[in-house]
Amino acid sequence: MLIRKLFKFENAHIVRNCTSDRCKRSIHGHSYKVELLLKASKLDHGQMVYDFGLLKGVIKDIYDSFDHAICFWQNDDPEYIRACKTFSARWVALPVSPSAEQFSRVFFYLADQVLKSTITQNGEGDVEVYSVIVHETDTGYAQSFREDIENEQMGVLSLQDIIFSDQIQAEWADHEMYAKLLQGMKFQNPEVTLQVKL
Repeated sequence: MLIRKLFKFENAHIVRNCTSDRCKRSIHGHSYKVELLLKASKLDHGQMVYDFGLLKGVIKDIYDSFDHAICFWQNDDPEYIRACKTFSARWVALPVSPSAEQFSRVFFYLADQVLKSTITQNGEGDVEVYSVIVHETDTGYAQSFREDIENEQMGVLSLQDIIFSDQIQAEWADHEMYAKLLQGMKFQNPEVTLQVKL
């Protein structure tokens, strides 16, 4: 069974080496919509794949890090990167170009890492990320699946290579959230008291 959670944010970027002249030469922004699709073959005690409320925690905080931020590819021109860091308090450095295709891979990877680092407590089964769809515009989107994340030809993703500015980190509810993820520490979902109607 699949469930879908929608996230929205505003973001700016340049996509180097693309065909469109405007996109590769000028900073521009989009109103992004990110669809996170989770799958499981078992339902939890609440008869859900994964409680939507749980997706308002670490995953939402990480996705929200991209809101009103500028994203850049770490292999871009050093002068451009310096300008991004100088003139924007909210920036994200990526090991891949910030295209819709790569965004879908990055968001899949980040959600997957969080889920793998989460201790569930309500009988959740084999919950995993099925797919991520990133809508860059109303008419265009990119969708990634697990095989795209594991495809090194598309670029290797690692937590260490996704860097959030100090301002973004300061705004997280848990300022140590990403450091904990990097260190392999576990996140624990809230404990649930089972109630049976008699």
